[in-house]
Parts: sequence; C-alpha cells; structure tokens
Amino acid sequence: MIKIGIVGGTGYTGVELLRLLATHPHAEVLQITSRSEAGRAVSELYGNLRGHFDLDFSEPDPQRLADCDLVFFATPNGTAMQMAPELLTQGVRVIDLAADFRLRDPALWAQWYGMQHACPGLLEEAVYGLPELNRAQIREARLVANPGCYPTAMALGFLPLIEHDLVDRENLVADCKSGVSGAGRAASVGTLMGEVGESFKAYAVDGHRHQPEIRQTLIGVGGQAVGLVFVPHLVPMIRGIHATLYARLVTPASDLQALFESRYVDEPFVDVLPPGSHPETRGVRGVNHCRIALHRPQQGDTAVVLSVIDNLTKGAAGQAIQNMNLMFGMDETCGLEQVALLP
Repeated sequence: MIKIGIVGGTGYTGVELLRLLATHPHAEVLQITSRSEAGRAVSELYGNLRGHFDLDFSEPDPQRLADCDLVFFATPNGTAMQMAPELLTQGVRVIDLAADFRLRDPALWAQWYGMQHACPGLLEEAVYGLPELNRAQIREARLVANPGCYPTAMALGFLPLIEHDLVDRENLVADCKSGVSGAGRAASVGTLMGEVGESFKAYAVDGHRHQPEIRQTLIGVGGQAVGLVFVPHLVPMIRGIHATLYARLVTPASDLQALFESRYVDEPFVDVLPPGSHPETRGVRGVNHCRIALHRPQQGDTAVVLSVIDNLTKGAAGQAIQNMNLMFGMDETCGLEQVALLP
C-alpha cells in the first residue's frame, strides 16, 4: 500500500482527492491536515466520506508527514514550496495541485503570483504532470507539478495541432467556461448563488494566472513562440470546464479527426468523439476524462476544438492520482474507472 498524506484536506480539491482515494485499492491515507479544522473528524465536515475514513484533521507537521510515501498538496499557492524541500530530503515524493512548481522561470512565477519563490532550485526538477505529454518523466519523478484545470483542457485540445505544425501559432484563441468550484471553497461574495445564479460573465481578460502555464506547455511542444488570447468565463454551475479553442489552419487539407484519433488512441482518459459531436460538461462530471470534438465551420481554414473536463477531477484530483499511479509503477487507470454522474 502507498502511504499517503494530504496537506490541505478541507477544500474542494482536497475532498475530491479523498473521494477518489477512498476506493483506490493500493492507497492508504495516513494523514489529512488542516490548520482551521485540526481535531475535527473528516466525516463530520464531509458526510459523503462517512465510513471511508476514520481520521481527524491534524496540523501539518513535516516530521509526521515524513512517514508517508507520497504527499499531495491541495493548498493555496505558496504553501507547497515552503514544505516540499524538507519532505523531498526525507525521501517523500510530492504532488502539488497548486501552482508552486508549474512555471520554470522564478521571475515569471513571482510576476504572476505576487511573491518570491521559496525554492527556485526545484523548478527545473519538477515534472509537469500532464501524462499525455510527460508520461515517461512522471514515472521517474519525485516532484510533480499537477497542471491547472484550464491548461489541462486547453493543452489536450491544442497539442495535436501544435505537434504537427498545422496552425498559425501566433493567433490561438481559447474561450473557456468554468463552474464556480474552480474558485475554491473559501467564502466570497463573487461566488454566492445570488451573484452567479442566472448570470454569466468573463473575468481576468487582461491576464489570467494560467496564461503563462499554457504558453510554456505549447512553446515546449512546438519549440516556437505562441500567441494566445485566453478569456475565462464563470458560469452558474458547480463543476466542469468547457474550452472552445480556435486556430487558423496553415494546411487546410489536414484530416483533423484522424489526427486527433491517432494522437489519443492509446490515452485512457482522452476520448475523441465522432465527427460533428458537441461534448457536454455533464458527460465528464466526477470522472478523470477529457472529451474532445473537432469542427471546421463551413470547411474553412479555422479549426474549432471543443474540450470538456471536470475541473476537480481531470483538472485537479483525478489527474493527481493518475500521476501517483505512474510514479509508483501502477496501471494509471487504477482507482479512476468511475462512470460520470447523470443527470
């Protein structure tokens, strides 16, 4: 059994980790930390976990966490980088679900996250945890930076086009919609039902923190500069991301359907739908899948890729467990074979 610790177990990402790990056949959660809820039973805060975890939340203690084989950080940005170096020294592997290790440039990280990086020397070592791109490196990693939710949906939609140099890389557009759980569990006026219900809005149009992350990924794949307009939107639903991606084809004769089917044929968690499909976020609710559909309006030179994921699962906790499976030599689908929830 893999002995697991979770730092930050009270947010939506933390409880999603617990939900998935509860039925994982090779995982044993030893510790779940929360400064605000220390001493409280996990099942008292999250009734859906009653009967699955006989644990209380505890204060995060690096010495106790050193008893684990792997520690997940489901914490705000800036937390994992304070504790990861000591855990790595103790031989503990780390998966950070926040952004502390996603960007390789510490100056760029400071620019977007408003603080100096506490351990910049680890940024080059950290493996970006998108299995469909970095599977081999993840298997050998001791520190994995779990991708952001928007970048996961965008990367999986853009990758085949960039890898085959089929599109104008300077003019990529990502029009993305997310449910309110992406904003976290902390109380905020902007995410109250009375504020988001029966409404729909764009935000962070001038610059979202996930922008440099997705650009870094696409530049790494294509080896050339990328121009990306990324506009996120908040929609009145709890979970799910729908990314509508636009790119101008430089070789319009390309068979996009065949290209995507070939690229993802062996990927257990990427489903390329039949031609003309329109994936829905409810089709991936609660599961570690990305569903993709391809379109070329009026058979013109614009490729439109529709990519949907659950922001808490493939966009966070599910992908983190997929990475854990790879790091410990297991089948990467282990514990992740749930069926999406409908209705």
